[in-house]
Amino acid sequence: MGYDIERFVGYVNEGLLCSICRDVLEDPLQAPCEHAFCTACIHGWLVHHSNCPEDRQMIDISLLRPLYRYMKNDLNRLQLHCKNREYGCEMVCSLESIDRHERECEYSQIPCSNAGCTVQIERRNLDGHLAVCEYRSRECPNGCGYTILSAEDTQHNCVAELRTELELLRSEMICRVEEAKHEMESRLDSQRRHMVQKESILQNEIEELKSQMSRMMSDIRSLMAAERQHRQELEQAELEKRELMELLRGLQKDCRLTTTEGSRKATNFRPLARLESVKRKPREVTVI
Repeated sequence: MGYDIERFVGYVNEGLLCSICRDVLEDPLQAPCEHAFCTACIHGWLVHHSNCPEDRQMIDISLLRPLYRYMKNDLNRLQLHCKNREYGCEMVCSLESIDRHERECEYSQIPCSNAGCTVQIERRNLDGHLAVCEYRSRECPNGCGYTILSAEDTQHNCVAELRTELELLRSEMICRVEEAKHEMESRLDSQRRHMVQKESILQNEIEELKSQMSRMMSDIRSLMAAERQHRQELEQAELEKRELMELLRGLQKDCRLTTTEGSRKATNFRPLARLESVKRKPREVTVI
């Protein structure tokens, strides 16, 4: 249904009226034949008909389109009274902004927010009504904390209510303690698993370090044995060198002798024999 034409100020163009309800267009749609309708009106019409209500041309709901822009602008500029005019609202505004105003209008009739109350009251008087509404919620004047929602609730037993409240608090506390306990146990289990995993990793690293150290010690022992053998071979070579030097010095001394030829030959023969004996000794030198 459209807007009541009696609410509008001034002249309203005939083209801005719904062809079905004859009120000013509300949420308009336009048929291919350019006749305009309220959305609710044309949808209801097409349930039982398949033609335009003005010129009887065949139309389908899929052919309906939004109103032309210039017509939409003309429609939005129309001035009309608030629907709460009968309650005292004197606001006149454009059709484009009327919905926003009526949602916030102080003269709008709204229901009481208290459960069980059926009173409809103006928005501007709602606070005053809530203060005296018999369905309003309020705490017991005796201080037990019970919320009174109706006249019957004023006869409640404060001791019983306090006991009930105490049991609720106790149950809530137990639930919270259990939740905290479960959460703490979960965290401890997680930390325990992490520690076990970390210990396993460290143990593996220690074993690897021990293995590396064992290999290093074995290599060191091998190097030390090779060094001792090399040192022995050097000492042997040094000993042989000294012997050769002594032989050479003996040969030089014998050459300087001015004894008889027979004596020289005998003397020369002995060092040479010693030299040949040294040459025939097998030697093994290990190179590292």
